[in-house]
Amino acid sequence: MKNHLKIVIAFVFAIIAAGLQGCGSSKAEEEEENAKAPAEAPAMETFALKKQQLSSNLKIPGELIAYQQVDLYAKVSSFVKKLHADVGTEVQQGQLLASMEAPELTAQFAGSQSRLAAQEAIYEASKANYERLLETSKTPGTVSQNDLDAALAKQRSDFAQLEAAKSATREITDTRNYLEIRAPFSGVITARNVSAGAYVGPSGKGSEFPLFTLVEQRKLRLVVSVPEAYTSYLKNKSAITFKVKSLPNEDFSAKVTRLSGALDTRLRSQRTEMDIFNGDRKLLPGMIAEVSIPLGGNSKSFVIPKTALLNSPQGTYIIKIVDHKAVWVPVKTGSNNQDKLEIFGEIKEDDVIVKSANEEIRNNSEIKNTKTVTI
Repeated sequence: MKNHLKIVIAFVFAIIAAGLQGCGSSKAEEEEENAKAPAEAPAMETFALKKQQLSSNLKIPGELIAYQQVDLYAKVSSFVKKLHADVGTEVQQGQLLASMEAPELTAQFAGSQSRLAAQEAIYEASKANYERLLETSKTPGTVSQNDLDAALAKQRSDFAQLEAAKSATREITDTRNYLEIRAPFSGVITARNVSAGAYVGPSGKGSEFPLFTLVEQRKLRLVVSVPEAYTSYLKNKSAITFKVKSLPNEDFSAKVTRLSGALDTRLRSQRTEMDIFNGDRKLLPGMIAEVSIPLGGNSKSFVIPKTALLNSPQGTYIIKIVDHKAVWVPVKTGSNNQDKLEIFGEIKEDDVIVKSANEEIRNNSEIKNTKTVTI
C-alpha cells in the first residue's frame, strides 16, 4: 500500500513539472515572437491652423542724445580775459561764460564816437541854417528859392551822414558785445578747451576747437531707427519702454514725439524720436538704450508654434497633411514672441499642420499615424 501511494505521488509531481516546463517554453516563445515583430512608429503630432492675435515686443538699440547741444566759438579775434564757467558747471540762459578783450575794438569804438559827435554838430548847423533861411524867406524878396533849396539839400545830406555815423557806431558796439560769451540756453558745460590769456577768433591758431560745449541734460531725446517691417506699429504718442546698462533694474517709459516720415536710404529704417524728461539727471547724453516696442498682433493672421516652421536652403515652409501625405507649403513670417509667430501664405483655417517640422519629413511622403494636439 505504501509503495502504491509513493507511485501516485511521483506521478503527480511529474505531471506538474511537465506543465511548468510547457508554460515556460510557451512564454519564452511568445517573448521571442514579440521581439521579432517591428515596433509601431509613434504618432506624429499635428494641430489645426487657427487665426489668433499675437502680441510681442521688438527690442532694438537706441541712443540718448541731448535735447539741445551747442559748441560756443569766439566771433571776433581776441584774447580770453576771464572764464566764468568750467566743465560740469550748470548755467542758466543768458549767463556770462567768458569775457574777452580786443584793444583794437576799443580804439575803433572811440573813433566812431568822435565821428558821430562831429557829424551831429554838422547836422545841427545845417538844420539851423535852413530853418533861418526858411523863416527869412517868408518876407518876399529876402531869400531866393535857389538858396533855400540848397540849404534844404545840405540839411538832408548831413542827416544822411549822421545816420551813417550812428550805424557805424552800432556795428562796432555789436561787435564789442561778442567779447562776452553767454549761454544760449540752460544746461551743463561738458567741455572747455581754452584758458585765460588764450587767443581765439574766427580764423587762425586757437580757433580749431570751441571755447565751451553746452548740453541740455534735463531733457533728452531717445533716437531709434525702426526697421521698415515694423514702422506700422509706431505712431505719434505710442508708448515704449527702455533700459540702460548703468541702471539694469530700472525701466523707463516714453512716448513717440517725432516720426521722420521717410526711410533712411542706407538703413531702410525710420528715425523715431521720444522726448525724455530727465529732472533727476539719472540718464546721460550718449547712453545706449535697449528699447522695447510693443507689437500689437494682427487678428487676421495665422499663428503657429516656432517648432512648426521649417527653414531649409530652398526657403521657409510649414508641413501640411493632405490625404495622409506631407505637403511642404511656402510661407512668410510676421511678428513673433517667445514661442509663436505669424505666418502668411496659401493656407486656410483648419489646415492640419505638423507641430515639429524637420527635413526628414519629405515632401509628398506618406504619413500613416497622426495625433491632434492643441497649441
